[in-house]
Amino acid sequence: MSTSTIDAIARVYAQSLFELAEAAGGDAKISEVGEELQGVIGIVEGDPKISEFLRSPIVDRHRRGASLRTVFDGRVSDLLLRFLLVLNDKGRLGRVEDVAAAYEELLNARFGKVEVDVFSVGGSLDDAQLSLLADKVRGRLGKEPVFHQYADPSLIGGLVLRVGDQLIDGSVRGRLRGLREAILERGSSRVRANGDAFLSDD
Repeated sequence: MSTSTIDAIARVYAQSLFELAEAAGGDAKISEVGEELQGVIGIVEGDPKISEFLRSPIVDRHRRGASLRTVFDGRVSDLLLRFLLVLNDKGRLGRVEDVAAAYEELLNARFGKVEVDVFSVGGSLDDAQLSLLADKVRGRLGKEPVFHQYADPSLIGGLVLRVGDQLIDGSVRGRLRGLREAILERGSSRVRANGDAFLSDD
């Protein structure tokens, strides 16, 4: 998820969960809760009915809370289950994916990692390509990259990387666009030069 879509509310809840995990067991617990939270998101994203059940304002919160206990009791830690129940009580359970994304940001900051969205024509680089790309990211940012790959056939070739709010365009489409802009700029410069000459008294 792009960091720009994570609002202040999601960040506040994520920070609260992060601090609870840290108090409960330091870095090990922080990582464990992060993995559990991603597991929860996997279940939510994998079943539209569950996603709708969590978001629907029609569903009674007490009924939804009971369902949460049934589904997740024994599958996640007591800490995370209690957190999900708090989200439910506050009417924020439908934001759990945003909270998870914000928590992932905190995890990355703690362990020196950075989320990198990789767009390519096929959406899947091989291990050698990812290894080379990882070396470049480490060299530029000094952090361990966590790659998320996406397909974008319109790129024609090459890659586009998104790191936070920064976009790095190394695609063929981007090079063609840059070439076109350079040609247009060169052409407009000539027009301006000719215009200046035409208006000159010399």
